[in-house]
Amino acid sequence: MTAALTPATTRPAPPSALAIGLARTGLELRLFVRDPAQVVFSFAYPIVMLVIFASVFAGEDRPGGVPFAQYFLAGIAATGIMLTSFQAVGTALAEERERGDLARLQVIGTPPLGYFLGKAGQVLVTTVLQLAVLLTVAATVYDVPMPDGVGRWLTFAWVVLLGAVAGTVLGIAVASAGSSRAVGNGISAFAVVLQFFSGVFFVFSELPSWMQEVAAVFPLKWLVQGMRSVFLPDAAAVAEPAGSWEHGTTALVLAAWVIIGLVVCARTFRWRRAA
Repeated sequence: MTAALTPATTRPAPPSALAIGLARTGLELRLFVRDPAQVVFSFAYPIVMLVIFASVFAGEDRPGGVPFAQYFLAGIAATGIMLTSFQAVGTALAEERERGDLARLQVIGTPPLGYFLGKAGQVLVTTVLQLAVLLTVAATVYDVPMPDGVGRWLTFAWVVLLGAVAGTVLGIAVASAGSSRAVGNGISAFAVVLQFFSGVFFVFSELPSWMQEVAAVFPLKWLVQGMRSVFLPDAAAVAEPAGSWEHGTTALVLAAWVIIGLVVCARTFRWRRAA
């Protein structure tokens, strides 16, 4: 009698990088929520800064007669995006590599793209929630007018998206620069300096010209300017160095930094610490 042939078993296809990225996003969000210090810092820092500066400069107007709280909201919203993406991701990734978490992900076959998408997804969700809280406080406590019209909200959306993605990939890129302590200290110091150079706390056009030129190289200046175009009246654009909001240049610079960050990540990302 002829023996029955057993059909060969086939292994299921591995999940795509996108599927892994979506799963990683959920995991990254759970890890974020389980870290109370990070949650408090991410959501409280922008609000605390808004309260401090709006209280200190209460009654003072910026160019065009704009109340200080309204003018400052643009800068602090941009700073919140930078801290949630660039600073948080760069520091966290360096720590994960040092603990051996990334080495374990490599062993189970996690593709770098899936890991990157997970980080980006967590940053985008956190950023949206952070901005929602900040804008609610600004509108209810300081009577800051919210954007009127679909056009301003669309500008807000693409500025937030490009800024958050640029910050995420740049955070991943700089995480390979050294130990977790060195990376964390370096990012924090750089972020503080960049905030002053980029017009977060002051009227950008009133800064020394050399500061403006240095700031124009980095994405935060353009992120802040994009936010000003959303929250300030059109007449306030005359206070900008170019006399306009420069939406096209803002989009190009932020997109360029996304590309630069991706290229650096592709060349320098590693799962394990260098020997």
